[in-house]
Amino acid sequence: MVTQQSINTTCPYCGVGCGVIATPNADNTVTIEGDPSHPANLGRLCSKGSALGETVNLDNRLLYPQIGGKRTSWDDALDTISTKLSDIIEQHGPDSVAFYVSGQLLTEDYYVANKLMKGFIGSANIDTNSRLCMSSAVAAHKRAFGSDSVPCNYEDLELADLIVIDGSNTAWCHPVLFQRINKAKQDRPDLKIIVIDPRRTATCEIADLHIALKPGSDAVLFNGLLNYLRQEDYLDWPFLEQHTENFSNTIQVAKDTAGSTSIVAQLCELSEEDVARFFRLFSSTKKVITLYSQGINQSSSGTDKCNSIINCHLATGRIGKPAMGPFSITGQPNAMGGREVGGLSNQLAAHMDLADPVHHDLVSRFWQTNNLASQPGAKAVDMFHAISEGKIKAVWIMATNPVVTLPDADKVKQALQKCELVIVSECEANTDTTAYADILLPALAWGEKCGTVTNSERRISRQRSFLPHPGEAEEDWWIISQVAQRMGFQQKFNYQSAAEIFKEHAALSGFENEGKRSFDISGLTNITVEEYRSFTPLQWPITTEKPNGTARLFVDNHFFTVSGKAQMVAIQPRPPVHETSDEYPFILNTGRIRDQWHTMARTARSSRLNVHIPEPFVQIHPLDAMNWQLTNDSLAQLNSRWGSMLARVVVSDEQRPGSVFVPMHWTNQLASMARVDALVNPATDPISGQPEFKHTPVNIRPYKPVWYGFILSRKQLNVDDAQYWVKIKGDKFWHYELAGENRIQEPDQWAQQHLGNDGELLDFIDHKTGRYRAGKIVNNRLESVIFIAANHDLPARSWLSQLFTSETITDQDRMSLLAGIPRKGQKDAGRIVCACFGIGENTLKDAIACGDIKNSDDIGLKLKAGTNCGSCVPELKTLFTEN
Repeated sequence: MVTQQSINTTCPYCGVGCGVIATPNADNTVTIEGDPSHPANLGRLCSKGSALGETVNLDNRLLYPQIGGKRTSWDDALDTISTKLSDIIEQHGPDSVAFYVSGQLLTEDYYVANKLMKGFIGSANIDTNSRLCMSSAVAAHKRAFGSDSVPCNYEDLELADLIVIDGSNTAWCHPVLFQRINKAKQDRPDLKIIVIDPRRTATCEIADLHIALKPGSDAVLFNGLLNYLRQEDYLDWPFLEQHTENFSNTIQVAKDTAGSTSIVAQLCELSEEDVARFFRLFSSTKKVITLYSQGINQSSSGTDKCNSIINCHLATGRIGKPAMGPFSITGQPNAMGGREVGGLSNQLAAHMDLADPVHHDLVSRFWQTNNLASQPGAKAVDMFHAISEGKIKAVWIMATNPVVTLPDADKVKQALQKCELVIVSECEANTDTTAYADILLPALAWGEKCGTVTNSERRISRQRSFLPHPGEAEEDWWIISQVAQRMGFQQKFNYQSAAEIFKEHAALSGFENEGKRSFDISGLTNITVEEYRSFTPLQWPITTEKPNGTARLFVDNHFFTVSGKAQMVAIQPRPPVHETSDEYPFILNTGRIRDQWHTMARTARSSRLNVHIPEPFVQIHPLDAMNWQLTNDSLAQLNSRWGSMLARVVVSDEQRPGSVFVPMHWTNQLASMARVDALVNPATDPISGQPEFKHTPVNIRPYKPVWYGFILSRKQLNVDDAQYWVKIKGDKFWHYELAGENRIQEPDQWAQQHLGNDGELLDFIDHKTGRYRAGKIVNNRLESVIFIAANHDLPARSWLSQLFTSETITDQDRMSLLAGIPRKGQKDAGRIVCACFGIGENTLKDAIACGDIKNSDDIGLKLKAGTNCGSCVPELKTLFTEN
């Protein structure tokens, strides 16, 4: 790599869509900074974004096409795919093939994939992992507004007087947006924050009111709010009469299902005081934003929950105005872009509908095809059911890992094992999904590919390359186009650049639009290559009349329904499909953690992102832990009707009694039994098809291996003989957490078997207590350590990890290693809280105890913790309060 100029691009993680300045350096590193000119983040980055430069190495990269596990040429791979797909279609029809794509794709990639499947293969069997995170919001938008249109923008959060955050741990899942909200509250203390979440999360640190409602009862709460608005005369009658329909029926159902504060409190398992306070604050505050995410969407009634929120904003006319509106925030960097091009199986491109004959005719004429799909295809969960049943015989998976992320994940694995043809386009060589691929295609990763993405506020930004193409990896749009050409569609897929695809996408959005469809970027139809290259972020619609984009939608109170009026939707609250029982008494809730992303293929490359939470865990309330004989830091087994897993126990009163929380990130590449979605039930919303990730009945019991242990090693090891293992990258070492069901008879031999026979082995064994400690030293440098015990009471890993930062080991360090305690004078930083500066919990507690820190702001001034990305600030405040 040669030194290059800085490149303005966007972050590849969540839907906030932060601007990033990437500078490749002569030593093959990349310097990352927040882009102060990007409207989404104004220079801020979270811990994940800040660490992007640590994730661009080529470890585990897929660099060449493979067929049957053997390297092949692009021509051979592309010819094989096109021939096999064509043969299957000829024998079994177009619905016998499917594409499963991803919100990690760029808009141009998405557009070409959708065009090939729906427009020319003639099936709508293309769906996206975005089905798992925001399809309920899409369906609700279309029911209410007649279009999938997010009305708000990020500035509205800073202008609001009340922000209701429902079903979102924004502090961890959208940290930069949380920072903007937190800054707004610091600047204007009168800004009120209400958090609606069964758990007390980091987001609650800035909340004036936390509504810890019964899981799944959100529709009751908002029906109750709608009824309260009616009772207390807070309705905007002129707006309702002129710009909405179906209000009478909607309010009647709200009254019937949530007719009083006491009824709502009972059904939601809340205090009447908290319910009443929420109702009063919402009713009496004009500038209200309701920010919602997966806790609302990921439900078998997610669409209804979204509409119950929208109803309250329509009823008060709080939409289309600054600081007012329902605001669905997406989980992926280009989930919105996928929606724009028709990435969902029930959509056409440019936000048009499969079921609308006018739209069908329009897209057919624009694409010049007579084979456009006319029926909705299989949604994500149904798609893999169809693969399992043999109805779909070929699937092309792009930039996603469904063996880990879909519900009932073991069934997904079985489906791929049975599938006649599995094609996977991926940048990673080894994932849980690539293991089942017949054909592997190397795709470009972030920093290597070019195109556009759209964030949660409808802002289109460029994602630019600043790294060379590694090996033979290629752009996804190029791969798809080459297959399409070989299938006989040469003229329609003869693209030469991403800019050319974007121009076609923009032209389709404006084709015979004339203001009838909300998604319109026709103002970019004639964009030149240079203008595309230098494009700066804009919010759609972008038209000739609005060349600088559109900050808010519905400012004219016109909606995209047949009547032009918004539709109120009567919501009959429904419980989750699967209730708890004596056999499965707990509710499993799944989600993200602060420093990891999806299945960790990128974030786990960064050692500093791995230190905050290094292994899969289950969070459980203290009373539940006591009743089920679970102790903090022990191991537990969770079981549902669909699967099982092992996880470290975290006992916390942040968790609601009767519920447990487990993160979604761990895979079979990084742990032995940690795929939580193997437990998740496959129930879906009947309208959106979004799975119910937030409510699966499970049981939990102590997992009692005969030994526990850990290894820190400079080299990667094979530890498959341990029934429980977790592998994570540390700073100059690999960290393995272990437990086994079979007694280790000769620990010293076991250690040498795993660590190797080279070098000097220092070890200590206590047969009576079952404790064993060892360190391998090569050339007077610590190479690895291993600790084994009969229980989980083991030395802290933090002080041992510090020994790997030195190129030599002292006699004192040797003695401390054998003793299992830090040497005299060595400070144990403890569990890392601030990933940016490596500040540990013990360091923070010591500073607080010494009186050096008088308030939470002093933490940043004295120790720098929380002063870079700010993601750890909620935890810092909690530590200060506790101490």
